[in-house]
Amino acid sequence: MKFLNDMALFVEVVKAKSFRGAANTIGMPNSTLSRRISMLEKTIGLRLLHRTTRKITLTEAGQIYFERCKRIVDEAKLAHEQLGEMRVQPSGILRASLPVDFAMTYMAPLIAEFARLYPDIVFDFDLTSRWVDLVREPFDVAIRIGEPENSQLIARPLAVLPVYLYASPHYLNCSGEPAEPADLAHHQCLGLMKTSMWTMHDRTNTAKISIGSRFALNSVGMICRLAALDMGIIMMLEKIVADDLVNGRLRRVLPQWRGDPVTVYAVTETRLLPAKTQHFIQFLREHLGKV
Repeated sequence: MKFLNDMALFVEVVKAKSFRGAANTIGMPNSTLSRRISMLEKTIGLRLLHRTTRKITLTEAGQIYFERCKRIVDEAKLAHEQLGEMRVQPSGILRASLPVDFAMTYMAPLIAEFARLYPDIVFDFDLTSRWVDLVREPFDVAIRIGEPENSQLIARPLAVLPVYLYASPHYLNCSGEPAEPADLAHHQCLGLMKTSMWTMHDRTNTAKISIGSRFALNSVGMICRLAALDMGIIMMLEKIVADDLVNGRLRRVLPQWRGDPVTVYAVTETRLLPAKTQHFIQFLREHLGKV
């Protein structure tokens, strides 16, 4: 970086045709500027400038060096300007990893609205249930349900959403309607992989129930489908099962109780984000909880 700075100083001196003129433009003491150029010449091992009391002129080596330096400095300035635009103007390709069912149900309308607001952004979405590696893979952001296990990542909360219990009317007719959370221990409860306990809350009480199921699943869509096919009780975000509720395939169970609320996070590798990512995260933060 210092070498690039010295190149830029050299270009300014040549443009001004004097150390004093360049020093005034840069805002650096004349003696400091002269010493920096002398050190640059020593580093290169060639004289770049002929100095007289009235003016400076380029040596042959100086002319070659100036032409190269000017091109490099101009390209660096252009890159700096373009990066500055990225910080303030939402544009470019937004690469995001999204959970499949949540994205289809909750995020699709918001993404469409966001796309209309920012026509200069192109979207590259990977809908997957896996935890992508934000360090090794080229994603700007990952939207995830629950806080990431990697504490080195930056997790920004977007919304806290309630979850409830649902089952098909036929399953409840056959297996009985639970009257209290403890009754769930005697039912087929469909949860995501590694889920062995549900925590339930009403207005004043909290209950923890060990659950069991014949199915081990990592797909929200599959869990909902099995519940609609009379395979058991699920704990789910209401909007994900909205169609099944309207069509009577599912209905609420223990309506006065709810599960632990689900926090939705925007996960990034760094806090230093371009405008496209900043605006996307802020938009979701402002609208996701209202969907």
